[in-house]
Amino acid sequence: MNDSSSFDDLPKAQRLAEQALSTLYRFLHVEAVSGAVLLVAAAAALIWANSPFAHSYHDFWNLPLTIGVGEYVFSRSLHFWVNDALMTIFFLVVGMEIRREVHEGALSRVDQAILPLVAATGGVIVPALIYVSLNSDPAGAQGWAVPTATDIAFAVGVLVLLGRKIPVSVRVFLLALAIIDDIIAVLIIALFYTPSRQLGGFVIALIGVLAALGFQRIGIGSALFYILPGSLVWIGFMVAGIHPTLAGVLLGLITPARPIPMRETPLEIVSRVLKQLRTSDAVKARDPHLLEQPLRDLRVARREMLPPVSRVQMAMHPWVAYGVMPIFALANAGVSLTGADLSAGGYLVMMGTALALIVGKPLGVVGATWIAVRLGWCRLAPGVSWGGVCLVGLLAGIGFTMSIFISMLAFSDQELLRAAKLGVLFGSLVAAILGLGWGATYVRRQ
Repeated sequence: MNDSSSFDDLPKAQRLAEQALSTLYRFLHVEAVSGAVLLVAAAAALIWANSPFAHSYHDFWNLPLTIGVGEYVFSRSLHFWVNDALMTIFFLVVGMEIRREVHEGALSRVDQAILPLVAATGGVIVPALIYVSLNSDPAGAQGWAVPTATDIAFAVGVLVLLGRKIPVSVRVFLLALAIIDDIIAVLIIALFYTPSRQLGGFVIALIGVLAALGFQRIGIGSALFYILPGSLVWIGFMVAGIHPTLAGVLLGLITPARPIPMRETPLEIVSRVLKQLRTSDAVKARDPHLLEQPLRDLRVARREMLPPVSRVQMAMHPWVAYGVMPIFALANAGVSLTGADLSAGGYLVMMGTALALIVGKPLGVVGATWIAVRLGWCRLAPGVSWGGVCLVGLLAGIGFTMSIFISMLAFSDQELLRAAKLGVLFGSLVAAILGLGWGATYVRRQ
């Protein structure tokens, strides 16, 4: 007698629920959707900050959120918890992306990495030069790094909207360039926007790193065990005067790119457990004591099918794409457009940021690529034409998330910060529109 039921034999409500969950799962892994959600969050913040309820926007994000045990109390605004704590998860995923690409992706071979490295470098230098040429005074010049970063979610989302006619090699080129952009942005934050450093903080962070490496060494694979050492690294960075979100990058970079060594391979474990369950009465009896060990073995096998850097990144992606980044956008894109005092300095910051993203990014990416190919340092990958390079350059001008993040580190003056955010929003929007326009022409020529 066969106890198993086909899908059609299940209750209708259960079938509908399974189909809905399956559709939702596929939906959440479409990169264009995550970019759209980010855009909606930014638009909602702008509308809220320019509505009759604008005061509630700022009051809400300035609400204090306190954690503490006994006499030890830590109280910060909701804005701090979003930008300094929640964004650590975003940077953790960034660090894991870098780790994975260096291990087995587009950055794993020198010959593959040269072209996006050169292109990304040009895409950082030229926008910075354009910005500084318009903002030579010390106050405005602090924002030179704001237009140097590329928003992966938005850029790839726009690329996905152009359809499947875009060559895979163009997508890989954009991803590699954006990841290198992230590396450069992280280095810029660490070197230029962390003024004070305290030795005690480094000691705390080092203890956290050593604890994480020790857990890896003894074969602990569960991510829950790494929350404590990760928290120590975050606290250490904050005490040291380094922006605590960079703790996420460090933890991502030390995440193993290979599964932990095991006596049996995951497939051998699955085969052994299934054979054991078929020949025992544990399943029929549904005895939890007899099933506990086999089910634990299956969970370990399932976990170790992928290396930690891929497994954790896949698990975190929906939370970052549909939680962390939209919340960040909602908390930081609310720039008041009415009554903005764009004095000469603020106007130049806004225009310098926007022009650097719209003009500087494509000029730097395409120009550096052309020079590298012309000098014979590297060649365009098969399937990547100069039209594709121009498309990548235009999309690289979408600098939303990281650019806004850097602007908050660069400017303490609220008017200059507002101007920089306006420049990022306007420049990223125009870059996306230009990318879509050129992309549609590029697709027709394919």
